[in-house]
Amino acid sequence: IYRSPPTLQLMDLAERRHVFVWQADVKQNQKRLVEQLTAVLTSSPGPPTRLLLAQCLALVYRVGDSLTSSLTVDRCNDIIRSKDDSPSFLPTRLAAVACLGVLYEQLGRLLISSFKETMANLLKAMKSAESQGRCEIMLCIERILKGLGVSAVSCHRDIYKAARTCLTDRSMAVRCAATKCLLELQREAVFLWSTELENVATLCFRAFEGSNYDVRVAISKLLGTLLASALEPRQRNSLEEVMELLSSGFLRGGAGFLRASGDMLKGTSSVSRDVRVGITQTCVVFVSILGGAWLENHFSCLVSLLMVWVSHARATQYPADAVSCRCCVSFILRATLGTLLGEKAQIAAAKEICQLISKQKRVVDAALHEGNMETRVSPADVAASQHVLVCALLELGSLLQDLSSTAAPLLQDTSIGMLDTVISVLLHPSASARLAAAWCLRCVAVGMPAQGAVLLDRCAERLNALKSCPEAVAGYSAAIAALLGAVQLCPLGVSHSKGKMVMTLAEDLLRSAAQNSRISIQRTQGGWLLLSALSTLGPTVMEHHLPRLLLLWKCAFPLSVKDVENELRRGDSFTWQVTLEGRAGALCAMKSLVVHCKDLLTDDVISRLLPLLSCAVALLNQLPSLIKSYGNQIKNAATVFRLRVYEILTMLQPKRYEESFGTVLKLLLNDLTGPEITACAVLNLLSSLCYSQDLALLGPGLHDVDQHYIEEQVRSQSNHKGNSLVNVQSMPSYLAEQYICCISCLRAQILEQFCEFVRQLKGALQQTVQIHVAAAFCCTLKCLASSRRELGSEEVQRPALSLLLGVLEGSNPLLRCMAAEGLARLVQVLNEPNFTVSITLMSFDKLKTARDAITRTGHALALSAVYRYLSGISSPQYLSACIGVLFTLSQDSTSPEVQMWALHALSMVVDLAGPLYHSHLEASFNLVLRLLLSTPHTHVEVQQSLGRCLNALITSMGPDLQGEGAGVCAVRTSCLVGCAVMQDSQDCLVQAQAISCLQQLHMFAPRFVNLASLVPSLCINLCSSYLSLRRAVVACLRQLAQREAVEVSEHAVALVKELPHVTIKEVGLEGALFSLLDRESDPHLCQDIQETLVHMMSSSAESNLAHWLKLCKDVLSASADSAAAAAVEMQQEEDGDRYDDSSAFHAKSESSGPFNNLRWSTRVFSMECVCRIIAQCENGDTAHFNMALAQEQRLHESADFLVLHLADLIRMAFMAATDHSDQLRLAGLQTLLVIIRKFANVPEPEFPGHVILEQYQANVGAALRPAFHVDAPPNVTAKACQVCSAWIASGVISDLRDLRRVHQLLASSIAKVQVGREVSSQLYNESTFTMETLAVLKAWAEVYITAVQAGAGLLKLVQTDLATLSRLWLAALQDHALLTLPSQYSSQLPSIGGSFYTAETVEQARPHYYSVWATILHATALWLNSTGFIMVDEGPANLSRPVTPTSMGQSTSLSSVKSPEDVYTDRLHLILGISVEFLCSPHSGDQMENIDSCLQALQALLEVPWPRSKMGNDQALSVELLSVLHRLIVTRESPSIQLAVLELVRQIVCAAQEHVKEKRHSAEVDDGAAEKETVPEFGEGRDTGGLVPGKSLVFGALELCLCTLLRMLPQLSPKLAGSPMGWGGHTCSLSSTDCRLVTSALAILSELPSICSPEGSVSVLPTVLYLLLGVLREAVKGSVGAESGQLVPGILQALRTVLTSPMSRAEKSRGAWAELLRCAVHTLLESWHTVDEVTMLTSLTIFLLYASAEVTTVEPLQTCCIQTFRASLESKDPVLSRSYQLLVSLFQGPAPVARPFILALGGCLVSQLQEVEKSRPQGPAELQAVQAAVRALEALVFAAEETHRPQLVAVLLPILISLLLDENALTSAPAASRSLHESALGDLMRIGPQHSAVFKALMASAPHMKARLEAAIKGNQESMNTKAQTTRVNSKNTPSIQLKINFL
Repeated sequence: IYRSPPTLQLMDLAERRHVFVWQADVKQNQKRLVEQLTAVLTSSPGPPTRLLLAQCLALVYRVGDSLTSSLTVDRCNDIIRSKDDSPSFLPTRLAAVACLGVLYEQLGRLLISSFKETMANLLKAMKSAESQGRCEIMLCIERILKGLGVSAVSCHRDIYKAARTCLTDRSMAVRCAATKCLLELQREAVFLWSTELENVATLCFRAFEGSNYDVRVAISKLLGTLLASALEPRQRNSLEEVMELLSSGFLRGGAGFLRASGDMLKGTSSVSRDVRVGITQTCVVFVSILGGAWLENHFSCLVSLLMVWVSHARATQYPADAVSCRCCVSFILRATLGTLLGEKAQIAAAKEICQLISKQKRVVDAALHEGNMETRVSPADVAASQHVLVCALLELGSLLQDLSSTAAPLLQDTSIGMLDTVISVLLHPSASARLAAAWCLRCVAVGMPAQGAVLLDRCAERLNALKSCPEAVAGYSAAIAALLGAVQLCPLGVSHSKGKMVMTLAEDLLRSAAQNSRISIQRTQGGWLLLSALSTLGPTVMEHHLPRLLLLWKCAFPLSVKDVENELRRGDSFTWQVTLEGRAGALCAMKSLVVHCKDLLTDDVISRLLPLLSCAVALLNQLPSLIKSYGNQIKNAATVFRLRVYEILTMLQPKRYEESFGTVLKLLLNDLTGPEITACAVLNLLSSLCYSQDLALLGPGLHDVDQHYIEEQVRSQSNHKGNSLVNVQSMPSYLAEQYICCISCLRAQILEQFCEFVRQLKGALQQTVQIHVAAAFCCTLKCLASSRRELGSEEVQRPALSLLLGVLEGSNPLLRCMAAEGLARLVQVLNEPNFTVSITLMSFDKLKTARDAITRTGHALALSAVYRYLSGISSPQYLSACIGVLFTLSQDSTSPEVQMWALHALSMVVDLAGPLYHSHLEASFNLVLRLLLSTPHTHVEVQQSLGRCLNALITSMGPDLQGEGAGVCAVRTSCLVGCAVMQDSQDCLVQAQAISCLQQLHMFAPRFVNLASLVPSLCINLCSSYLSLRRAVVACLRQLAQREAVEVSEHAVALVKELPHVTIKEVGLEGALFSLLDRESDPHLCQDIQETLVHMMSSSAESNLAHWLKLCKDVLSASADSAAAAAVEMQQEEDGDRYDDSSAFHAKSESSGPFNNLRWSTRVFSMECVCRIIAQCENGDTAHFNMALAQEQRLHESADFLVLHLADLIRMAFMAATDHSDQLRLAGLQTLLVIIRKFANVPEPEFPGHVILEQYQANVGAALRPAFHVDAPPNVTAKACQVCSAWIASGVISDLRDLRRVHQLLASSIAKVQVGREVSSQLYNESTFTMETLAVLKAWAEVYITAVQAGAGLLKLVQTDLATLSRLWLAALQDHALLTLPSQYSSQLPSIGGSFYTAETVEQARPHYYSVWATILHATALWLNSTGFIMVDEGPANLSRPVTPTSMGQSTSLSSVKSPEDVYTDRLHLILGISVEFLCSPHSGDQMENIDSCLQALQALLEVPWPRSKMGNDQALSVELLSVLHRLIVTRESPSIQLAVLELVRQIVCAAQEHVKEKRHSAEVDDGAAEKETVPEFGEGRDTGGLVPGKSLVFGALELCLCTLLRMLPQLSPKLAGSPMGWGGHTCSLSSTDCRLVTSALAILSELPSICSPEGSVSVLPTVLYLLLGVLREAVKGSVGAESGQLVPGILQALRTVLTSPMSRAEKSRGAWAELLRCAVHTLLESWHTVDEVTMLTSLTIFLLYASAEVTTVEPLQTCCIQTFRASLESKDPVLSRSYQLLVSLFQGPAPVARPFILALGGCLVSQLQEVEKSRPQGPAELQAVQAAVRALEALVFAAEETHRPQLVAVLLPILISLLLDENALTSAPAASRSLHESALGDLMRIGPQHSAVFKALMASAPHMKARLEAAIKGNQESMNTKAQTTRVNSKNTPSIQLKINFL
């Protein structure tokens, strides 16, 4: 049928609903189509084919002519009536039934005429039909009812009668089909939920008996729907009547009256767990259909009726029944209250439950008054109340834990007294009620951590007061233990003082246990229980109590083994019971210590425990004789003692107790095989020993169903004795450890003994022993494999194999799975190819000869498991043989069980074979498809295995599925067809497999998976009642969302069918996922949903911003109060007090939106999504954070930007930050912090000079205020401090008055810190005080840093508290310094702790210090910078204890008073030590902010003279700091870090300079100026000039600078420049930041000679000059890119610094310097032919001017320099202009340098100026050159001696006059010529008066010059007058008022 073209087309049409296109074609070919389809009908089609055939027939008649449809109906009826009962005709009959159902469903009333005949035919055929036929007929009738609706009313009674019979059918598939039929029937058949309701209910109860999970789900849905319909107002049924129906089934089962009466007379219970579990699910369905509003209104009545169930004598006749009933009622309460009610309704329900508990407690209260202590209530009263209390308390605890801090007002309501009520139950006579109350208190502590310490104190106080009451001791000790166990689930912890309190309590109980025999057992149990719970607080608590605990253990056991033997001779049953209870408790405390405090188990501690364990083992050996002597009175205590011994021994290495090894082993063997052994809970033991994928053979696991809490009751065995608990939980794993330690001969002997035991036993006892023995051996093999040890010789292998084969061929399927895994482990351990081959051959032989299903299934699984741990299957021969056998077994249709196991084994083989399997893929695909098309729907387990096999085949095929070949296309089609078949299955696990296969197919071949059909099917199943199906759907959606999130969303919105809980069309798939996330409790599924949403968000959030933000806002707004949902509307108050927080918010009632009653956890995730959206937008368009740009772009395109939704973001953050839930408050504050950081600098376009966040200042203040409330948790306050500092430091608010709101919050936090931890409430662990205090200090540090950077305005806010803050900062830094000490220095830590941490919380405090120290360090350094290290009166810090153990030098005690110098030194070394330690840390790679803070702090310190002097004095410290900085600059690529490092190096060098200058000055003053030659040399190098690496500051600075320069300019290195792979031939382009780095390094280099001695400077000078000239060479060559202009000034300044160094003129180094500098000049001249000749000229000029004359006046350097300048005077601009400018400097320079240049270049200069008159400048460049030449000539004139100057002035003045223009030429001359004219005139007016004699003589001798000058002066005067007049006119016409806006 799948290969028929017409049918495939019709199927495609049916899927796409495009029938109108093909309507004409269908009508034209209808007859031929019907004939073809009828031919398929009579050809024995398989189950999937008949369903598709029926759909095709219905489609033909629906699209074409429907008149002939009756013929097809008649044809089908004839087939059904046929007398042919042969198996070959059955598929045709089933196909006819299926066709009838679909035809009636699609065509409806068109076939009404033949309805009665068809129905009669079907009902008659069902009487003789087999199970497949009955199932198909029921499904057919369901479809008929669906199609005909009310028209089928005439046959309702007949259908009901037939369905009643099928509802109790032996086939589970038939029961499910009948249930679906009745569910459809009840839509129109009113009698089902009216007159027949009781009968239907009884029928359903009977159907529950012996049912499986699917049947229970189906029937519970039917019965729950009927009961919900019966409660409709028109039916007049009350809730009591409906619940009475369920009660009858719950208490009496589904039996008839006679049987039930007989059971009652016999005193036995006839209600199976199947029935009770089914009724439990029915009750959940019933309430769920009625809805949350109904439940809220009727909860009181409902819970009362449920409690009648659990307190009824019939339900609690046996302990196992009582436990089962309690589980059922608890499940009903949890499944309804936990999912249907919102938070407000849950709080109301909690109040109702509390009242119920009070009512029940009053039953026994009278007996517990102080005046009536000896009175006891009757056992009947206790039994009636304890089960009610257990259920109520468990549900109350669950509600409070789910509500978390939202339920805080509930506990504070004194009218309810909830905690008092729960605590009162701790005195109940029943242990189960007391434990339930303890658990409820634990839930309170987990949900509201602040209550933990309060409850601990309260319970401890009551325990001390009621020590004489057994119930009080047991109840309160259990409560304290439960509260201690809750601490590990609370991040904020509990105070260490509580541990001391509990330890004291426990000791008191144990010591007083013997004082009163009436309460000895309770005190003993309570004391050890407290000690066991105390260990859960961890090693930091227990290390202080361990000595006392060891002493208590020592007192609990005899001193030696001999004393154990002596004990046996004395005592009675009671004393032995107390003794065994005490020792069992001691062993339990040992186990708890081992589990939770492994770090404390030193060799010394273990050596002190071993003698005690030896005594315990000796007593264990004597238990049988004790039980024989004292009977069953001590049996339970003995059983518990045995359990505890085995548990503690399992956790220790057997080598520790070798002397007891034989005894323990003998006891184990006896316990495993003894006659008293009982059946155990198989699932709990064996599941962990099976291969995880093999467990699928056993059906859906408990973890795969929503109802696992009650389904476990069905699967578990009947009541067990205590002894089985020992066997199940401890002994197999412990025996495995013991067995491994045996020698080989003993191993063989033990195994043979086991095998013999199993052979001798029979029946149930044999199976029990076999389970335990096999489990122990499988544990052994697993341990051997994990530790890579050997099993032993062949003598061990034979009994091992015999044991496993016996289990492999057993009747228990779980045992067979475990045996297959055991064989795999055995093969792995032995690792012998011959043994492996023998195992496989044996299995092949067994499979060939065996005919029973058990043997065949076991060995088929063994074949797939043998190579599991041997790197897969590598033998093609074995693979072919294995496939052949498994193919044969999988086609054995006579045994579905064999098919299922064989197909599962085949899927395992496919995985193990890997690429080797590719040659068998086509045959395997064909086999799977063929079986899918032929397997009946009733054999769902086979279909599930087929799905797993298909999944494995798709995975094996992998990316090859994308191919285009014919074979690949065929395989791909097989995959798609197989998935389609499984999708049509009625079983949820098969549908889940189909989705998983499509997911795999989409991974490897995405373009061949049709999302248009896949996504809607996924969305429909999104709200399935089956957990496994929902998991598969979400997992597939998660994968689809990673690639095609947008397409998935579009296809989901196009889905017509809506989901039960949410409308996809309104909120999209994303909203449906949010709704599903709120209802789900499975952690893995919730994680998948969140990941799916994150993937969808990352793909579409930026493009669909409004939708996502509205979605998050709707989720956040769906608060608990659904009846009066209020949205917080934030609005800036326009009038009134703008600083009032309350004025910024108005509550406005709104519609509740698309979501209702969402949990706080879902709303927390929505806030996380908002933060993700902001982060995603940050990487997108810049308009997201620019209001002006966003508004502009939105005008031109339909784009959306985040900044446009800022109001909504602030609103959501405010709503979350002010919620009742602490977790949501944290999320809201984090969101607010993100918003402030991202939008702080976004300007407000409408108000220039303001930022957009400024309008929300009141909102921010109001959001922060609740976090600083006295009851706020420390983590909330800490986060709020972070937001406060971010807000103040952001610069959003510039007016200090506007900041006072937030500033007051931070100021109040300082006061809280100063109070100290001693007087603070002990609600949480002391480390929370550390966290909160450091958060406050960090916030103030951030504010202070910003204030220092911003200026005086913000600094005023901090100034008042700065004295206190500085002390606190220094204290925090000293704490941090101590905590960072290596472990070997831990003894140096203060014994009482530091300023802000206690000795017990060292480990918890370290992370808090590590997160804040850098900011505090920076702030402290800035404060020290501002004070200049001058002691000021800082005032008292008002700390509860001294700031630090030394109080930072401020202690008032006389013995510890430090001088100011010592205080300064301590502070300096503290900051330096912390910084250096961190910068040296190898783990500081990702702490760039901390590195930056360190560097800035050090820079701030070194800006102050005193620290600089200390640094200069201590060269070792400077060198160490330089080495750290060198490492930092090598390992960090951040430019800002590197610049900061170089700046710090510069400061260090400056400090050294100052130190050297001071030393030299001091020496000169001391020795006198006349004796300078005898002054000792200071500076590095001393007399030798040597620089020692590692000790030399200069050498370290050179290394660091060289490293920086080579990273920027590798060409500087001869090796790099000369190598063929080097940088020599490449241009290394530098950025502006790179240029700054190079300039900084050169500046440091230039200063180095000044801190050397003369000899040292000579040593370092060549390197400095080489690097300077090298960088200069690269800069002028243009090889550093376009930014070379930024380098040149820095290079020239560094060169000038070097040339002016005092060492260049020192007597001892002057000659050497001169020689080296001449070489430098020579090098400079040699590299003259460069791109940038101007820079070279400037460099040469610097040499000439600043070097000593003896450097440049020698020949031939002087001549070369002169020639260079002469050549430059013949160049063009800009070289010419710069040459003239440099000549000015040279002519003004020292006479020895200037004179040769004047003589050589003066004449050239004059001649060039004389030529200007002939060719005047035409542009600015030429003008600048002429003006520079004039300046040069002027400098030459004034450089001459006074006697020669008049002659030179006489030369200068005619040149200046020649530059003047006459009157006629002036107006028409170019601008440059006019400027030159004005400049020359100005020079003449300035120089003439200075040399009046020369000037007058010149004027007299040259009349034409005089005339020219006079004309120029006159013209200039007229021009000035004209300008003055124009200015006066303009000033008169200017209006007095200037308009700022041009209205034109």
